Amino acid sequence: MLVPRTTDRTTESAPALPILPTGADPLLQLQYETQPADGPDATRCVSNPHELALGGIPVMCSTCRARRDWLFINHGRNVWIRCRCSNQWLEPEISRADIDALIASPYGTTYPTVEQGLAALGFDGIFAGAYLE
Repeated sequence: MLVPRTTDRTTESAPALPILPTGADPLLQLQYETQPADGPDATRCVSNPHELALGGIPVMCSTCRARRDWLFINHGRNVWIRCRCSNQWLEPEISRADIDALIASPYGTTYPTVEQGLAALGFDGIFAGAYLE
Protein backbone atom coordinates (compact mmCIF):
# COMPACT_ATOMS: atom_id res chain seq x y z
CA MET A 1 0.00 0.00 0.00
CA LEU A 2 1.40 3.41 -0.89
CA VAL A 3 0.73 6.74 0.72
CA PRO A 4 -0.89 8.94 -1.94
CA ARG A 5 1.28 11.58 -3.53
CA THR A 6 1.01 15.17 -2.45
CA THR A 7 0.59 17.92 -4.99
CA ASP A 8 4.25 18.82 -4.63
CA ARG A 9 5.21 15.16 -5.21
CA THR A 10 7.19 14.71 -1.99
CA THR A 11 5.97 11.48 -0.38
CA GLU A 12 7.24 8.42 1.35
CA SER A 13 5.93 5.01 0.39
CA ALA A 14 4.59 2.56 2.93
CA PRO A 15 6.12 -0.90 3.13
CA ALA A 16 4.25 -3.47 1.08
CA LEU A 17 1.86 -5.75 2.94
CA PRO A 18 2.88 -9.42 3.04
CA ILE A 19 1.17 -11.50 0.40
CA LEU A 20 0.09 -15.01 1.26
CA PRO A 21 1.02 -17.69 -1.27
CA THR A 22 -1.65 -18.51 -3.82
CA GLY A 23 -2.00 -22.03 -2.41
CA ALA A 24 -2.62 -20.75 1.12
CA ASP A 25 -5.59 -21.88 3.18
CA PRO A 26 -8.68 -19.77 2.23
CA LEU A 27 -9.59 -19.35 5.92
CA LEU A 28 -6.14 -17.92 6.68
CA GLN A 29 -6.48 -15.60 3.67
CA LEU A 30 -9.90 -14.39 4.89
CA GLN A 31 -8.56 -13.90 8.42
CA TYR A 32 -5.64 -11.87 7.06
CA GLU A 33 -7.86 -9.71 4.84
CA THR A 34 -10.37 -8.90 7.60
CA GLN A 35 -7.85 -7.81 10.24
CA PRO A 36 -8.20 -4.13 11.16
CA ALA A 37 -5.35 -1.93 10.01
CA ASP A 38 -3.32 -0.96 13.05
CA GLY A 39 0.26 -0.71 14.17
CA PRO A 40 2.98 1.74 13.19
CA ASP A 41 2.92 0.79 9.49
CA ALA A 42 -0.85 1.09 9.04
CA THR A 43 -2.28 3.87 6.88
CA ARG A 44 -5.38 5.32 8.54
CA CYS A 45 -7.86 7.87 7.27
CA VAL A 46 -10.42 9.90 9.16
CA SER A 47 -12.72 12.56 7.74
CA ASN A 48 -13.40 15.92 9.36
CA PRO A 49 -16.37 17.82 7.92
CA HIS A 50 -15.71 20.89 10.08
CA GLU A 51 -13.50 23.92 9.57
CA LEU A 52 -9.97 23.52 10.88
CA ALA A 53 -7.65 26.07 12.45
CA LEU A 54 -3.99 25.32 13.12
CA GLY A 55 -2.21 27.72 15.41
CA GLY A 56 -5.25 30.00 15.20
CA ILE A 57 -5.01 30.23 11.39
CA PRO A 58 -7.90 28.76 9.39
CA VAL A 59 -6.88 26.00 6.98
CA MET A 60 -7.80 26.62 3.35
CA CYS A 61 -7.12 24.50 0.28
CA SER A 62 -4.60 26.26 -1.96
CA THR A 63 -6.24 24.81 -5.08
CA CYS A 64 -10.00 25.28 -4.63
CA ARG A 65 -10.13 27.52 -1.53
CA ALA A 66 -12.28 25.05 0.46
CA ARG A 67 -12.38 25.74 4.19
CA ARG A 68 -13.92 22.51 5.49
CA ASP A 69 -14.58 18.85 4.71
CA TRP A 70 -11.09 17.37 5.06
CA LEU A 71 -9.66 13.88 5.05
CA PHE A 72 -6.70 13.23 7.35
CA ILE A 73 -4.35 10.48 6.17
CA ASN A 74 -1.98 9.11 8.80
CA HIS A 75 1.01 6.87 8.11
CA GLY A 76 3.64 6.55 10.81
CA ARG A 77 4.35 9.98 12.27
CA ASN A 78 3.14 11.81 9.16
CA VAL A 79 -0.32 13.25 8.62
CA TRP A 80 -1.55 14.59 5.30
CA ILE A 81 -4.64 16.73 4.80
CA ARG A 82 -6.62 15.99 1.64
CA CYS A 83 -9.33 18.14 0.10
CA ARG A 84 -12.24 16.87 -2.01
CA CYS A 85 -10.57 18.43 -5.08
CA SER A 86 -7.74 15.87 -4.49
CA ASN A 87 -5.21 18.50 -3.39
CA GLN A 88 -3.12 17.07 -0.55
CA TRP A 89 -0.30 18.29 1.63
CA LEU A 90 1.82 17.10 4.54
CA GLU A 91 0.76 18.88 7.73
CA PRO A 92 3.44 18.82 10.46
CA GLU A 93 1.13 20.56 12.95
CA ILE A 94 -1.07 17.44 13.21
CA SER A 95 0.40 14.41 14.97
CA ARG A 96 -0.46 10.73 15.15
CA ALA A 97 -1.80 11.38 18.67
CA ASP A 98 -4.23 13.94 17.20
CA ILE A 99 -5.48 11.32 14.72
CA ASP A 100 -5.81 8.76 17.52
CA ALA A 101 -8.02 11.22 19.39
CA LEU A 102 -10.24 11.69 16.31
CA ILE A 103 -10.78 7.99 15.68
CA ALA A 104 -13.66 6.87 17.87
CA SER A 105 -13.49 3.18 16.99
CA PRO A 106 -10.64 1.03 15.69
CA TYR A 107 -13.13 -0.85 13.48
CA GLY A 108 -13.91 1.07 10.32
CA THR A 109 -14.11 0.15 6.70
CA THR A 110 -10.87 -1.25 5.36
CA TYR A 111 -9.91 -0.85 1.72
CA PRO A 112 -7.26 -2.88 -0.12
CA THR A 113 -5.41 0.26 -1.23
CA VAL A 114 -5.39 3.91 -0.28
CA GLU A 115 -6.52 4.83 -3.80
CA GLN A 116 -9.63 2.62 -3.52
CA GLY A 117 -10.40 4.16 -0.14
CA LEU A 118 -10.07 7.69 -1.53
CA ALA A 119 -12.47 6.84 -4.36
CA ALA A 120 -14.97 5.20 -1.99
CA LEU A 121 -14.89 8.18 0.40
CA GLY A 122 -15.18 10.77 -2.40
CA PHE A 123 -11.73 12.33 -1.96
CA ASP A 124 -10.43 11.38 -5.40
CA GLY A 125 -11.37 14.70 -7.00
CA ILE A 126 -14.78 13.71 -8.31
CA PHE A 127 -16.53 15.91 -5.72
CA ALA A 128 -14.28 18.93 -6.23
CA GLY A 129 -16.11 22.08 -5.20
CA ALA A 130 -18.85 20.22 -3.31
CA TYR A 131 -19.42 19.94 0.42
CA LEU A 132 -20.99 16.66 1.50
CA GLU A 133 -23.02 16.64 4.68
